[in-house]
Amino acid sequence: MSGEFAARKLQKSRQHFRWKRRGYKYKVLNWRKTKNPLEGAPQATGLVLAKRMVEQKQPSSGMIKAVRVRLLKNGKELTAFVPRSGAINHIAEHDHVTIEGLGGSQKGPIGSMWGVRWKVVKVNGISLEEIRKGKKQKPTR
Repeated sequence: MSGEFAARKLQKSRQHFRWKRRGYKYKVLNWRKTKNPLEGAPQATGLVLAKRMVEQKQPSSGMIKAVRVRLLKNGKELTAFVPRSGAINHIAEHDHVTIEGLGGSQKGPIGSMWGVRWKVVKVNGISLEEIRKGKKQKPTR
């Protein structure tokens, strides 16, 4: 459609087709914050509900050490990866953990870790890496 008075029609049809693009919907409806359990924050604290093992995607095999966490800010539950060997031994049920995103493609899972999009960074306010190396002790609650 072209012509002297066609601008409104062109604008309206362009707006209609914009809504079919996923990126536009995400931006306008603010889905990045509402669909994310961390609600747009870089980190969040939560309570460990259980330790669990997550099986890897094909063709990899092995078990990924993870914990089930209930966030303090909104009560949502998610599975968080515990990085490095032996780190899972320093986390107990009912510990307060700080989690952050793994940073995969489009904030998704990394590699063979299916459905795991977060990792544990701190346990009871102390860095998990320092506890694992033996530099600091985990405070008991």
